[in-house]
Amino acid sequence: AHTGAADAGPTATDGPGDGARTGRWPLHADVTGFNRLTLEAAPGTTIAVVGPNGAGKTTLLRALLGLTPRAHATLTLGERDVTTLPPHRRDVAWVPQDGALFPHLTALGNTAYGLRAHGTARAEARREAQRWLDRLGVGHLAHRRPAQLSGGQAGRVALARALAARPRLLLLDEPLAALDQSTRAHVRHTLRRHLAGFGGVCLMVTHDPVEAVSLADRVLVLEDGRALQDAAPAEVARHPRSPWVARMLGRNAWSGTATADGLRLDGTGRLVAADPLPEGTAALAIIGPEAVSVHRERPSGSPRNVWPGRVREITALGSRLRVLVASPQVPDLVGEITPQAAAELGLAEDTEVWVSVKATEVTLVPV
Repeated sequence: AHTGAADAGPTATDGPGDGARTGRWPLHADVTGFNRLTLEAAPGTTIAVVGPNGAGKTTLLRALLGLTPRAHATLTLGERDVTTLPPHRRDVAWVPQDGALFPHLTALGNTAYGLRAHGTARAEARREAQRWLDRLGVGHLAHRRPAQLSGGQAGRVALARALAARPRLLLLDEPLAALDQSTRAHVRHTLRRHLAGFGGVCLMVTHDPVEAVSLADRVLVLEDGRALQDAAPAEVARHPRSPWVARMLGRNAWSGTATADGLRLDGTGRLVAADPLPEGTAALAIIGPEAVSVHRERPSGSPRNVWPGRVREITALGSRLRVLVASPQVPDLVGEITPQAAAELGLAEDTEVWVSVKATEVTLVPV
């Protein structure tokens, strides 16, 4: 049953006012059970769904399809309530993590399947399917069966199948995870171009911050089945409400309790912030890695937050280096510096250093 949801459009008659004439389908969903949230999205909205393992991301997608007993969703697309329809008649396309291609069909046959189920003539369906395979860089593999495809190739065929079916709701479960870096960039560009003109809503589970920022209009942060945050990517990056999503977006995130001048950290340590919260407030301190200064000697001058530490790891990130510093006084801290600065400091793993953060560079977010 679960492959059909990714392939077939509805066979029920479109009702008046359901968006069939305009090609625009807003979404409204109330999800209960393991997931507890209400989703509203205008046509053309892409929502990145993020959160730690077990947060309920895949359960949410399966609830919208009617495929899980763990959660139930009442679902309206346009003005059409599809809650009682079986998955293959909801006009919802799903790309699960394993792609779920039909093993007995070729890549072309898989991609054309949804169009054929929608009533499209065979020749036209195959032409449209070939176009989508070409767009995603796997057109030359049209006559191969899934067993003859790599994981990344199969993932692109599954994505082509979903997009070709012209759904009203598109559900993508880590659609680019199996792709190498250059292929991922190409497919991301194709997907972004398609979503720009898409008249429905797309929910995309991802652990990739680049996908969340470049493809999504909103980021929905889930934790234990509930919505912790639902906001624009820039807002989530500036004020993440969970340590997990802050770290996914490359920020340092320390939890603690607000004091008169900053934060008393959980476990050990204190942090001074320029804009403290009311005392006693549970909060996260967010520190961008670019705000962390690394020194070989204890710095003098204005920094209010200064700690000794030891370099645990140095990794390249584009043209910069990320330096992980462990300190006995505060949680681990990641700083971002240039290779030239690292060379001048003589940094290597296990080097003793000092790190500092200005109070004005600390953002406190209540949780």
